[in-house]
Amino acid sequence: MNENDFSIVVASEAHTGYAQQICDEMAESAKARGTGIAKRSPEYVANKMREGKAVIALHNDGTWAGFCYIETWDGEFVANSGLIVNPIYRKAGLAKAIKKRIFNLSREKYPDAKIFGLTTGLAVMKINSELGYEPVTYSELTKDENFWKGCQSCVNFDILTMKERKNCLCTAMLYDPVEKKKDEDAKVKREMTHKATLLERIEETIKNALKSISAYINPVPDTYK
Repeated sequence: MNENDFSIVVASEAHTGYAQQICDEMAESAKARGTGIAKRSPEYVANKMREGKAVIALHNDGTWAGFCYIETWDGEFVANSGLIVNPIYRKAGLAKAIKKRIFNLSREKYPDAKIFGLTTGLAVMKINSELGYEPVTYSELTKDENFWKGCQSCVNFDILTMKERKNCLCTAMLYDPVEKKKDEDAKVKREMTHKATLLERIEETIKNALKSISAYINPVPDTYK
């Protein structure tokens, strides 16, 4: 089984019938990991589908295979939340494919927003890193109280509260489009400088070679007093 057995699309009204199954699996998955994610109702998930702010993966036989949705905070931050893969389709590379699709959808809808996530999963951290996320402190995330209220359903919420929201068991990761643009511009500048320096060296080498050839073809005659 591989990615070719699935279709990963932007969810719509046509997919709302999967909302209950998705929410049930989110709860079971969180329980199995011993960590929590913000609990969402089937209606909440269905609304995300209707708004075009979610991605769903479907097996060729029509069975739901994975899901993830977008949340916005403060008008400045975006979170790709609720990433879940149906247990019967795990190990097929779906999590990575879904994460990439929801990331691209977020960039399309909110090109100037910072995209962040909190996770304890090493696999998700690796995927985030490949997408350009960087580990950050909690102070660099949204200050929106509604986001942090979502952590109340996590079994580690007491730890978060005790540490005054400065850190917890989850790793905070952030994609900042402004910083990425600066990094890309700096990289282009370095490459151009390198190419210019290389070109100068090539030109100097050619000049020296031409001088040697010219001296060989047209030797300076000996002069005698």
